[in-house]
Amino acid sequence: MKKEINGYVIEVDIDNDPESPREWNNLGTMICFHGRYSLGDKHDYREPYDFEKELKQIRKNGVVLPLYLYDHSGITMSTKPFSCRWDSGQVGYIYVTKETILKEFGGKILTKKLKENMIKHLICEVEVYDKYLRGEVYQFTIKKDNEIMDSCCGFYDEEECILEAEGIVNCY
Repeated sequence: MKKEINGYVIEVDIDNDPESPREWNNLGTMICFHGRYSLGDKHDYREPYDFEKELKQIRKNGVVLPLYLYDHSGITMSTKPFSCRWDSGQVGYIYVTKETILKEFGGKILTKKLKENMIKHLICEVEVYDKYLRGEVYQFTIKKDNEIMDSCCGFYDEEECILEAEGIVNCY
C-alpha cells in the first residue's frame, strides 16, 4: 500500500521478519504440543499427559482455554475448533493462574467479572499470535524525495500501522 501526504510517501508492507508476540510479557501462558511446529511458549513438557496434573490445578483456580490449529497451506490458531476434522485439532491450552490475575489486577478473590475479562484477554492474545502465524504483521517506510525519513515494523494490525505512519508524517 502506498499513500502520499504533503510530499511524503508512506509505504506499508508485510514485515518479513516479525518477532513472535509470545516473546513479550504476556499475561497468559500458551502450552502447545505439535510434531512439526514449535508453537506457543517454551516449556519442558514432553507430552500432553505430562501437563495434565498441572492443568487440573489451574482449571480449579484460574482461567484455561483450549487452543486449536488448522494446518492447510499455512497455519492458523483459535480458541474455538475449526470445521475441518482432517487438517485441524486441539494443540494445547492458554491459561492464566489465579495468583497471576490477582497480582496483575489486585484484589483477594477471582470474581466472575474478572474471569470473563481474562477470557477476553486470552482470546486477544491468541488472535495476535494467529496474525503472527499467518504472516499478517506489517511495517511502514516514510520517504520524501526518495530518501527514507522513518520506518517501523512489528504492527499486528494494518490499520494501526497506517495510522502510526500518518501521525509521524503529520508531525513533520
